[in-house]
Amino acid sequence: MSLVLFAQLSLATSLSAESRTHPNIIFILADDLGYGELGCYGQKLIQTPRLDRMASEGMRFTDFYAGSTVCAPSRCVLMTGLHMGHVHVRGNAGGPDMSIQSLRDEDVTVAEALKSSGYSTALCGKWGLGDDAPGGRAGLPRRQGFDYFFGYLNQVHAHNYYPEFLWRNEEKVPLRNVVQTADRSYGGFSGGWATKKVDYSHDMFVDDAMTFIQDQAKEQSKPFFLYLALTIPHANNEGTRGTSNGQEVPGYGIYADKDWKDQDKGQAAMITRMDADVGRILDLLDQLQIAKDTVVMFSSDNGPHNEGGHTVDRFDPSGPLRGMKRDLYEGGIRVPMIVRWPGTVPAGTVSDHVSYFGDLMATCCELSGAKTPANVDSISFVPTLMGQLSKQQPHEYLYWEFYERGGKRAVRAGKWKAINNSWPGGKLELYDLSVDPGEANDISDAHPAIVKKLLGYIQEAHVPHADWSTAGK
Repeated sequence: MSLVLFAQLSLATSLSAESRTHPNIIFILADDLGYGELGCYGQKLIQTPRLDRMASEGMRFTDFYAGSTVCAPSRCVLMTGLHMGHVHVRGNAGGPDMSIQSLRDEDVTVAEALKSSGYSTALCGKWGLGDDAPGGRAGLPRRQGFDYFFGYLNQVHAHNYYPEFLWRNEEKVPLRNVVQTADRSYGGFSGGWATKKVDYSHDMFVDDAMTFIQDQAKEQSKPFFLYLALTIPHANNEGTRGTSNGQEVPGYGIYADKDWKDQDKGQAAMITRMDADVGRILDLLDQLQIAKDTVVMFSSDNGPHNEGGHTVDRFDPSGPLRGMKRDLYEGGIRVPMIVRWPGTVPAGTVSDHVSYFGDLMATCCELSGAKTPANVDSISFVPTLMGQLSKQQPHEYLYWEFYERGGKRAVRAGKWKAINNSWPGGKLELYDLSVDPGEANDISDAHPAIVKKLLGYIQEAHVPHADWSTAGK
């Protein structure tokens, strides 16, 4: 199937056999998985055979970035194709009014773009961009392009792997777990830890996603988009207060006999469990004989956390990179990205194309024949997937900003990376990632012209937002 054909198919293509030239698209998102926590990215202790195999069967990106260094804004970038200087949701906000934590009616999501091109759309897992609370209802998944939703709406709710309920569309689905409520309020929702653990939400999401795939394969009437937003290996932050172990998992599996503390066993077991479930999904596509018609992408919403009580140094989760979640150094924002599309994406390939979450919009639009929304910060990486590197348009720069811990900004342009860890004001650090991916040597004093150029990008990229300021953070 050719890119020329994709470009020629119009938005008005009927749902006939002709429309089946568009591939199904599955985007699987891990939560707080570090760049170095998969075997194919250098991990030595945690076993991830299925994701390693996925990389050998497809393409592994070395320079792919999350939208932000924390959850909600990163997912907003992923869904809208706008970078952090332009999105509406720019941080993990609290308070009773969820309007600044929610997508708005005017926001256009990847799901809406694909739906306009005839796709069935589903979200299983963690949403975090709308809630059944004042100010948050505009961002509910089914108001943002998804035909079907099953999972968590609220991020604090998602911290608990054994919740009392989940959402199916706009209805609460009661579970058999019992939860001790914590006093942390977020959008009118209080988190907590389970005192009775029966239904593990991660397993339910994967099972639900597989049911959706099976149903779509039976119907064969239109292509589908599945956004599987897993919560593994995020910590149950509230759970650490109730049990001292924030890495909740039904069993430690192959790590049960390790001479490690339970939190370390849990961290490893969660990632290996996720790995096996990705394998289940890939196997299902093979069994249904739709693997060649389905693009599967796997990534993480930001860098690794240090919140569940595990020993971070044991697993070296950022690999060769500096920093982790809530940093704008590479470890906080550079993430794994693996793409499998048998027969189309060359097997066993590695790409150093510099790309990020915002590019999902243009990529999905090109794959589906949909029109890319105007004024997005998104460049399709389909040419890279097809091995047509001469046709791949590069980014002039990528941009991030972060409103916690006093405020931070960062920009990458080619091999250059600039970071301001004290915004506004503060010194702009400069790194040459081609020789210093670990950002160990600040060379800003030696390259004032480059610093000036990257500062110009930062100033260009940042559009002030009335609800987001570093003041008081």
